[in-house]
Amino acid sequence: MSIIPGNTMLLPFIKDEDLILATKKIIDTMLKAGKTAEAKLYSNSIDPFSAMFDSIFHKLSLEEWLEREKERQIQKTFQNTIGEFHQAILGAIDGWENLGTGNIVDIKNDNKKIVAEVKNKHNTTKGNHRVAVYDDLEAAIGKKEYKGYTGYFVEIIPKNKKNYNKAFTPSDNKTKTIRPKNEKIRIISGQAFYELASGDKDALKKLYMVLPSVISKVSGISPKKGKLTFEHLFDKTY
Repeated sequence: MSIIPGNTMLLPFIKDEDLILATKKIIDTMLKAGKTAEAKLYSNSIDPFSAMFDSIFHKLSLEEWLEREKERQIQKTFQNTIGEFHQAILGAIDGWENLGTGNIVDIKNDNKKIVAEVKNKHNTTKGNHRVAVYDDLEAAIGKKEYKGYTGYFVEIIPKNKKNYNKAFTPSDNKTKTIRPKNEKIRIISGQAFYELASGDKDALKKLYMVLPSVISKVSGISPKKGKLTFEHLFDKTY
């Protein structure tokens, strides 16, 4: 049953309960981070010199600066959970499976013969970590159970609003070489992968646009309206 009156289904490619559960996990993470932020504020070794320059430059009192720093640390804490949110959503689409944490890959689809590693933002994984993702995907599709599969490195937030699905050839900083091109090891933008996973070219935007209502229902907090809309922000990103 939908949580929004008049709708029979929030999204055409995922059950309402799966969407609500994934959203609730994010809200719970934020609430937990907020409760522990004060205690962690000083244990994270605040740079007093940075605090001085930053607070004076931005015309903030030290109390205001500390409050902003606390909010920044909360943001950093739950940022990784956003990647897990997308992993949960994609893994709940019909035919897909969320493999959880501790596995070589995050999600799979045995019918489409796809395994994927999901990251939230294009700059989340840098340098040799990208090489490690390539190696993990290569190792995964080399396993007997994944013979003939394609491995995808999913970047939900793309770089420079690009939509891509191409062979993944990261640079190895240690050997000054790039990993060999293999059409079975690919890098793909979030928008393109959501379309691949659901068959709906607008799947990611549909998810984004329904979230304010879901978040409001789960948290009891209504979005604050301003001049800009959430859709404007999405269009600036994609």
